[in-house]
Amino acid sequence: MSYTPDFWHWWILGVALVIVEAFAPGAFFVWMGVAAIVVGFVLWALPWLGWELQLLGFAILSVVAIAAWRQWQRRHPESAEQPALNRRGEQYVGRVLVLETAIENGYGRVRLGDSQWPVSGPDCPRGIRVRVVGTDGVTLRVEAAGDDDAEGAQTAA
Repeated sequence: MSYTPDFWHWWILGVALVIVEAFAPGAFFVWMGVAAIVVGFVLWALPWLGWELQLLGFAILSVVAIAAWRQWQRRHPESAEQPALNRRGEQYVGRVLVLETAIENGYGRVRLGDSQWPVSGPDCPRGIRVRVVGTDGVTLRVEAAGDDDAEGAQTAA
């Protein structure tokens, strides 16, 4: 006589996998837990189901659920309220600043608020207005700003 797990074994496994997801998030174990719970309901409805079909159903449901979740995630990416929250330099892209030190050999500095930021760009004299066009880590990439950018330039204090 072979052993056939009762439906509640699958429910316990499903709950355990969902709990594992709470400690190791990644949207992976939760879908395996859902698959186990579904297999438990199927076994509850069809108690004659052998363990081979139960494991096969669990494997297929797990793969399908995980693949469906990843597909849904690709189609509906999460949007953050503040996408540049941990990338502070990106919030300055587009701003016009005044060079604190001349850009020599491609590097200089600007004053932004109460701190100085390293900048990279074409060589320019101190005091010229530059526009932030991007970032490289904590270094702001700049280019010389035109005369129409005179308004709104932050002065070096």
